[in-house]
Amino acid sequence: MAEAAAQFQRGLDQLARLPDTSERQRRELELRSSLGAVFIAVKGHAAPETGQAYARARELWEQLGSPAEFLQVPFAQSLHHMVRGEISLAQRLDANLLRLSGQRNDLASLVLGHFSSGRTLMSTGRFAISRSHLEAGLALYNPILHSSLVDHAAHRPEVHSQAELGIVLFCLGYPDQALARSNEAIGEARRLAHPPTLALSLALGTVLHSLVGDNAGLTERTDQLIAVTTEQGFPRWRAMGTIYRGWLKVKKGDVAEGISLLRSGSAAYSATGAEAWMPHYISLIAAAYEVAGQIEEAVTLLDEALQLVERLGDRWFAAELDRHKGQLLQRQGHSEAAEELYRKALSIAQEQEAKLWELRAAASLARLRRTQGRPAEARDILAPVYGWFTEGFDTPDLKEAKALLIELRS
Repeated sequence: MAEAAAQFQRGLDQLARLPDTSERQRRELELRSSLGAVFIAVKGHAAPETGQAYARARELWEQLGSPAEFLQVPFAQSLHHMVRGEISLAQRLDANLLRLSGQRNDLASLVLGHFSSGRTLMSTGRFAISRSHLEAGLALYNPILHSSLVDHAAHRPEVHSQAELGIVLFCLGYPDQALARSNEAIGEARRLAHPPTLALSLALGTVLHSLVGDNAGLTERTDQLIAVTTEQGFPRWRAMGTIYRGWLKVKKGDVAEGISLLRSGSAAYSATGAEAWMPHYISLIAAAYEVAGQIEEAVTLLDEALQLVERLGDRWFAAELDRHKGQLLQRQGHSEAAEELYRKALSIAQEQEAKLWELRAAASLARLRRTQGRPAEARDILAPVYGWFTEGFDTPDLKEAKALLIELRS
């Protein structure tokens, strides 16, 4: 990838010597968009170099009348801005891409448009419509006709869609389907032997196993992610591997080392220019401080994460942040403040149709009611949410909810 970047730059240097004709602009557009794809792998989605490559490509694309074969340029621009936490801008780019693709009936661009919209909408916490876009893109994707999309998207968009869909399905309350999608994405990435796609699918698989609470799966995926990114040198995904290795250390009792890795991984992640997903990573650091008994520090970190959610609009983990802060306040004896946060988490989860977050918030509120000697109310809060689920009964969330309901009935 580093050599590819050097060769593309040499090509651009040669082009600069030629007259400024439409033919030269078209060649530069091709080189700029390809260079941007390489920078995604070498420097990260949010790196300034990535943004500069695609900004110039977008300028050339518009000068040339927005040629259909380069509609992937706004797709990549959207990805750049989304990872930087500039979500509103990413959404506008997605809407324009879908509009142009629809007007031209360009199926390859529609694949990118649906995927890009689904990915950005996931970050905003609009899980149901995100799922619809991701599934629409997968339905349109043809592995023969659309295989060239990887040249400009930097990874296989159909594999990325599957991996992203795994997290969306988990939040919507379908843990088994989520893990199946994730495993399918990783298996396909291995079959394709495309390192950036494999690193991306492993990174999202690591996130999913962390959310599920599957320590064995998280260990396996983290080790695989670190191995690939160490060999290939993908900075953003390597930082994610460090973050989750730190979280595993905390879960295994090595809290000091875990916090050190969590902080260094988060710093490396931010150094790539990325801000998307940072509220989630900050919450892991807060959880580590909670394990260490440093509750005030944990609350301060969650406040930082919540402020970031409001600034960025990166709301997919917002309900969990409020719920976690409520748990910390309850530990400090602030039951009324905790209940307020649990109810806020419930409201956000219901608005987002995020049944998994709703289950966690309902369970936290039910536990509070149990401590207050009100088991019937606790049961009435949790039972309807638990009763909605049709799968995932072997996951920690549903096992704990079932055990709590049995306790409340006894």
